[in-house]
Amino acid sequence: MSNVSTFRELHENSFPLLLPNAWDAGSARLIESLGAPAIATTSAGFAWALGYPDGRILPFDEVVGAVRRIVRVLSVPLSVDIEHGYSDDPRTVADHVMRLVDLGIAGINIEDGPDPASLLASKIEAIKNAVAKSGSDLFVNARSDVFLARLVEPSKQPEESIARGALYASSGADGLFLPALVNASDIETIAEATRLPLNVMAVSGLADAATLGKLGVRRLSAGSGISQVVLGKAKSIAQDFLANGRADALDDQPLAYSAIQGLFANVAAA
Repeated sequence: MSNVSTFRELHENSFPLLLPNAWDAGSARLIESLGAPAIATTSAGFAWALGYPDGRILPFDEVVGAVRRIVRVLSVPLSVDIEHGYSDDPRTVADHVMRLVDLGIAGINIEDGPDPASLLASKIEAIKNAVAKSGSDLFVNARSDVFLARLVEPSKQPEESIARGALYASSGADGLFLPALVNASDIETIAEATRLPLNVMAVSGLADAATLGKLGVRRLSAGSGISQVVLGKAKSIAQDFLANGRADALDDQPLAYSAIQGLFANVAAA
């Protein structure tokens, strides 16, 4: 079975697929070692790790390089967050995606954000056509920012999300991602109305995974949350070390050097 087929099947269970998003090869390999059946990236964490702000600024060549390094260390399926595809031109976006498909990824996230829904639909269609023409396969998770960016007034957000989900499905999308969707009633309504596996993002106030599964959620992402916690912890430790120079500032639940080395013991050199 291909990585893409395996990744598709992970969206068919009543308990959501849990994705603690990675931001580089090291974090991806660590998460895999903990038993994750698949790895997804966070575009924000990606950008920060590569020295850029989040928000459609990251040069696509940097994305390709980072994905190549992650693929090298993984054996489980990888889904890559490509923001808006790093272009407004559907053909260019499809070309970008094919560069990642050639590296062996299983899926992507691609977003509408402030763009018209019709533009994302055109991008998805172009991607699917390019993938089919190459004889490959790819799980396309369509992210809509209806809730996150408040693209419409709150009372209309479920209806707008359902409409966009239908549009993206008709263009070939395989999943629907609605970050900032939290309300249980809205989740259940949208999950029942869309034929796509519903993906939500872990945020304060969201129900636990088991409850989400009963509401119809099939995928739960950590987003940039883990990378933010890691950077926050690094800031605290570095501040303490700079202020006091105390060695014990570095003794706060570190992962042993040998354990980290062991993560890459069987990874072939590139």
